[in-house]
Amino acid sequence: MKSAYDMGIFNGNVLVSQNDKIIYKASFGFSDAAKTTQLTDKYRFHLGSITKEFSAIALFQLKEQGKLKLSDHVSKFIPELPVWANEVTIKDLLQYTSGIPNVNWKKIKNDADIFNDLLLIDHLSFKPGTDYDYNNNNLFLRQFIIERIAGIPFKTYVEKFIFKPLEMNTTLMTPFENEKNIAQGFNNQTIPDRAELPITGGTYTTTLDLLKWAHSLHSEKVISKNSLYESGQSFHISDSQSALGNAKFDNKNLKEHLHDGRAGSFEAILFSDVQNKITIILLSNNYNGKIFDISEALQAILKNDTFKTLQK
Repeated sequence: MKSAYDMGIFNGNVLVSQNDKIIYKASFGFSDAAKTTQLTDKYRFHLGSITKEFSAIALFQLKEQGKLKLSDHVSKFIPELPVWANEVTIKDLLQYTSGIPNVNWKKIKNDADIFNDLLLIDHLSFKPGTDYDYNNNNLFLRQFIIERIAGIPFKTYVEKFIFKPLEMNTTLMTPFENEKNIAQGFNNQTIPDRAELPITGGTYTTTLDLLKWAHSLHSEKVISKNSLYESGQSFHISDSQSALGNAKFDNKNLKEHLHDGRAGSFEAILFSDVQNKITIILLSNNYNGKIFDISEALQAILKNDTFKTLQK
């Protein structure tokens, strides 16, 4: 890790857990573009697409309560959407097989804009369930459905039924204001990221809270074993992602969970070898595209295997 920092390919926090014990935890670099404040383990980083796990697991919680089925169509919960909502199921939203076009980011400034843009979609890109397109309209529709079923804002739902019960006390979901210990994203020209739009769903957390999430999810404290298996299923083409990113199972037992994310200059990776009780977490606020290489090197070290020397 020191080598990765010294060669300029990692600025952020790292945590490694083995056999339910933290065996390594460290901070490298700075929390801000001006490089005036050293990172500590109290800093929170944007998780990027790992955030998508929270809306997925919330849907499975509601499913376990009998409030929805994966085969339910979107129109059941949001009837004012156009006719395509009669074809798209919740399963499609979880596996990115809805055919809904991607968010028109040029028009989007807040949650209301996202919903209004969904109302303007007149046709799907393909028949639901027949192809794969990983885009955020699937995510936002998941959040809107949770709000309709639960009768509370999505952010409130996640705070009440996921973050608080799991004692993820440092975790924050956007939008928020004036919070301390928030890492600032910046590029290699030390230019800070633009201010984030006030859109619900982006999650900032610490390595320790993300470890709590992984352990709770894998040990069936959040959803059942069967729900965990269903949430890890993906469309049958290579490189397609499930709601958990990449999940591997053996007779419905979770073997491996790998999810990465990027948002602006933030990049994150959560890797769990569930069978061997190994979890590796890397959170960075300075994108270099090397976290997979670093994670794989750490896995090799834990297994006493050889690994590729990290390169810039």
